[in-house]
Amino acid sequence: MRPERIVLLVVSTLVAALSFAQIQKPKINETYYYPPAFQTPQIAPEIPFDMPDPNYFVLPGEMQFGEISAVTSNSKGHVFILSRSNAKGDVHGGSATQVFEFDEKGKYVKEWGHDLYGFGYGHGIRVDKDDNLWVVDKGTDMVIKFNKTSGKVMMVLGRREEATAKYWLPPSIAEAGARPRPGFVNGEEDGGFKEPTDVAWDSQGNIYVSDGYVHSRVAKFDKYGTWIGTWGHKNTTKNGELPLPGEFSTVHNVQVDKYDHVWVADRSNGRAQVFDTEGNFLREVIINVPVGHPGGYQPLMGHQMPPEADNKQGGELRPGTPDALCIPPDNPNVIFFGDVYPGRVYKVNITDGKVLGWFGHVGRRAGEMGAVHGLACPSENLIYTAEFVAERTQRWVLHPDKAQMASKENPKTEGH
Repeated sequence: MRPERIVLLVVSTLVAALSFAQIQKPKINETYYYPPAFQTPQIAPEIPFDMPDPNYFVLPGEMQFGEISAVTSNSKGHVFILSRSNAKGDVHGGSATQVFEFDEKGKYVKEWGHDLYGFGYGHGIRVDKDDNLWVVDKGTDMVIKFNKTSGKVMMVLGRREEATAKYWLPPSIAEAGARPRPGFVNGEEDGGFKEPTDVAWDSQGNIYVSDGYVHSRVAKFDKYGTWIGTWGHKNTTKNGELPLPGEFSTVHNVQVDKYDHVWVADRSNGRAQVFDTEGNFLREVIINVPVGHPGGYQPLMGHQMPPEADNKQGGELRPGTPDALCIPPDNPNVIFFGDVYPGRVYKVNITDGKVLGWFGHVGRRAGEMGAVHGLACPSENLIYTAEFVAERTQRWVLHPDKAQMASKENPKTEGH
């Protein structure tokens, strides 16, 4: 074979290899189903903000954050971060939960509940009106109340699975694949939970727990921890049907507004449901604000799992789906929603569900949202985001007074 033919063969092979090895980047799907009452998109302004400081919350020495599941603050402005860190035990069946306190300037104060029996896989954290700290643990099926001064445990709701329980033993052939998710008692027991997510209180001090991934309900206790009852259940509708009022799919957050209305983040159904304190359905809120970015945003994990166009149950990655909720004490007329995609926080009127503004988009850089899993809003214009994929908490100072001007100057809503 002549040399020029060999060169030609090599070049042709390289071209073919390069053609075969081209990066495949699937197109982002921006087609989502919204129920008839919510099919008209809302036009809301982007709220300008100060760029968050990536070094605002720093742990001492060699300590590291893990996934940040939730964040809250007290009346002094101290911030409490729930981190899935300090992992112990096996990958499956181990534990990874820590609570870190920072002062109002972002300086580290201390850790709460170190090596606590009730800590396994923390999910939610809140502060009540008396500044006592509450942690909701999805892994141990417990809700734990800490004294604001001593840091000692004051109350526990639910019960952790016993270490000697049958669950930890290899299943028999007959049981394999047929055993229900374990708990204190199999089934939806009174006073117990199955992967709870959040906690809130009404004006009388009654306690509401979003019970959560498995039970798909809201549990109510009085202020002394006495079980009162529950409402809600898992979806009975099929994928092509709208979920009914009181049906849930991943009860992910709960808040109580100034009217004692209970807001429930019904995440996998793509909506928030609002109830009175007896569990009577009042209304649903579904956010439909256009993404606004040409071609959509690259999802955080590098791929997108959007719901099918005819999926009437919404789905977790439909824009506006509530993953997190918070109500600012200085303006109880609004509630903030956080979604996973396109990675926004929305300011919503509690009376009519109208979106008043929004900020953020998905990403790992400072000023982007690394999968919002929890929100704290000590004031209307100061928001903290718990971002579990980016493993961080960001502090957002908002300037809604500049929103109208920013919206006119930046119609594509790409900046901040």
